[in-house]
Amino acid sequence: MEKHDCIHWKGKRLTATVHYPKSVLSKNKISPAVIICHGFTSNRIGVDRLFVKTAQQLSSNGFVVVRFDYSGCGESEGNYGENSFEDLIDQTYAAVSFALELPNVDSDQITLLGHSLGGAVAVHSAARDERVKQLILWSAVGRPFDDIVNIVGEEEYSHLFIKGFVDHLGYSLTTKFLQSLKNSNPLDQLSQFSGDVLLVHGTDDKEIPAHYCGEFFENTQKRSCGKSKIQLIKGANHTFSSIMHFNELITVTSDWLINDSNLMVPGTGF
Repeated sequence: MEKHDCIHWKGKRLTATVHYPKSVLSKNKISPAVIICHGFTSNRIGVDRLFVKTAQQLSSNGFVVVRFDYSGCGESEGNYGENSFEDLIDQTYAAVSFALELPNVDSDQITLLGHSLGGAVAVHSAARDERVKQLILWSAVGRPFDDIVNIVGEEEYSHLFIKGFVDHLGYSLTTKFLQSLKNSNPLDQLSQFSGDVLLVHGTDDKEIPAHYCGEFFENTQKRSCGKSKIQLIKGANHTFSSIMHFNELITVTSDWLINDSNLMVPGTGF
């Protein structure tokens, strides 16, 4: 079952869609929750419906799934380019609070799933928010400022100093937004998260280099607690946009959530 809702953040409405597993609602059992953090100028649907398909699959496996639009993206209020990186983290906190107020959600079993820049946001959020117990990173950005400038283009970025903003696909990226990325270092920040981590990246990702996945994994090994797993998907692009690659992605993710993490999923025996 899907339900459209909204998350309230600093006077703005962030549009959200919640996927409930029917078996959990019918039996009135509590369920783990997965919150999807989309990437740069993306939305809760995702390229080629990546997040819709993911939510549908995970909810069929017994998870409550929340996918939402960051401010200024999708159907949410606000202007994306006027956010700072800290604003994105704060909106993620609001999404966690929203999820914890939903019926049948186990407050001790909250997972953030971050894609691309959303992966960097998820790392910083999870490292600071003790309510988050597990973390999944898909094609995660390792150096936000360098990676986003690379996507925007050096020439376009140079316009920031002339016009005061960068026009990227119709989004007005302000100095506040772009400069705030310099303060983010998810590769180092991940070592501050004590929960379990799954890292997945496509080897044919042209936007965010796959070597970040290995760097993230290396940093998880420096921790004194928390398990981690890395999976490279051969030939997959940044958004896993083929049937074969998506199937491998969702299988790896579902198996990890059900079998390898510390979650208790209704109906699975774990």
